[in-house]
Amino acid sequence: MIIEGKDIYFADLNKAIKQADASEVTVNNIIGQRYIGSGVQGKNLILHGTPGNALGAYLDNCNITVYGNVQDAVGDTMNNGEIIVHGNGGDTLGYAMRGGVIYVKGNGGYRVGIHMKEYQENKPVLVVGGRVGSFLGEYQAGGILVVLGLGVDNSFPTGNYCGTGMHGGVMYIRSDVPPQNPLPHLLIRECAREDLTEIQPFIKNYCSYFNILEADIFNKPFYKITPGGGNHYNTIYAHN
Repeated sequence: MIIEGKDIYFADLNKAIKQADASEVTVNNIIGQRYIGSGVQGKNLILHGTPGNALGAYLDNCNITVYGNVQDAVGDTMNNGEIIVHGNGGDTLGYAMRGGVIYVKGNGGYRVGIHMKEYQENKPVLVVGGRVGSFLGEYQAGGILVVLGLGVDNSFPTGNYCGTGMHGGVMYIRSDVPPQNPLPHLLIRECAREDLTEIQPFIKNYCSYFNILEADIFNKPFYKITPGGGNHYNTIYAHN
């Protein structure tokens, strides 16, 4: 099913997507409509244009592919499924996501992965191909953040204050230089190749989705960042 989105109000567009009988829905000419995919189940959405804020919020058993850039809060509190972005992302990518995977070919904005969390078998993953702004993984409680730094040379691709308040989960950052001025509650070490086993399937998918050679990913070191001691958030959260 194909929907022309140019002149459709966001609420009407989302209603049309939810009511569509087809399992695959393509929407062309999106111009900033919000909440696309929010509450949608059991569909594959193919989007052309620039979706507005909260794309895929509370996503559950649904896959979304975007041919364009996305705005803020993509995957807000999503449960499962995949969001694949053939462009750049805005601020708060993966806000509080608790399952599923987000792949962004290009860059992310500020506060990417803020409040990500996991519980039992639910472990969200967010992969950004370029660089991100400050406060990556702010208050991260679980899940996996991967920043590949493609096209970024001679600087760490995360902006300032990476991992502020981080008390769970893990980050893998690809960079030809180590982190600058890391926060004292973080544990940081350069990865051996065997340390990357956890993210290998997601790197493989990223390369497949965006037609990138895996050899071009592993030509720089990765740094693994986890929360260490001395973080008072560790004592007030029941599930890390």
